[in-house]
Amino acid sequence: MKDMLVRLMGLPDVTTLEDELLKKGIIIKKPISPEKQILVKWTQQNFSKYWGSEMDVALSKNVATCYIAQHGDKPIGFACYDTTAKNFFGPMGVLETHNGLGVGKVLLIKALTALRDMGYAYAIIGGVGPAEYYKKVVNAVLIEGSEDSIYNHLLKDE
Repeated sequence: MKDMLVRLMGLPDVTTLEDELLKKGIIIKKPISPEKQILVKWTQQNFSKYWGSEMDVALSKNVATCYIAQHGDKPIGFACYDTTAKNFFGPMGVLETHNGLGVGKVLLIKALTALRDMGYAYAIIGGVGPAEYYKKVVNAVLIEGSEDSIYNHLLKDE
């Protein structure tokens, strides 16, 4: 999988979409430390152990470097940033039951905006799966030659 580069100036405004989600009972927020173990376990169970590790890093910082989406008192999506490497976005995931509502778009934009607010002009989306999605939503471009990435040679426990 390749990495992508995204310009952080002029990101789309998702305020209206976030308001629409709120009317459906979906809250987008930065989690706080009492939620850490729940979120790490949920991420591992619904996505992967690797992504759970990145969630753990995001929630181990004084100010979390992730956003979550919750419906009622249950998580339904997340987007991490600045976890595996400085200025990296990802991972991001939304439960299939909530796909198509715009949850991922709001999580993506909020996380990228946080990177911009940290002083970055561009961000790297690491090890991209859905390249067309990122191209469409934030005009990200593939970084040629990035197949040899930071995610190569990960340890395996299985």
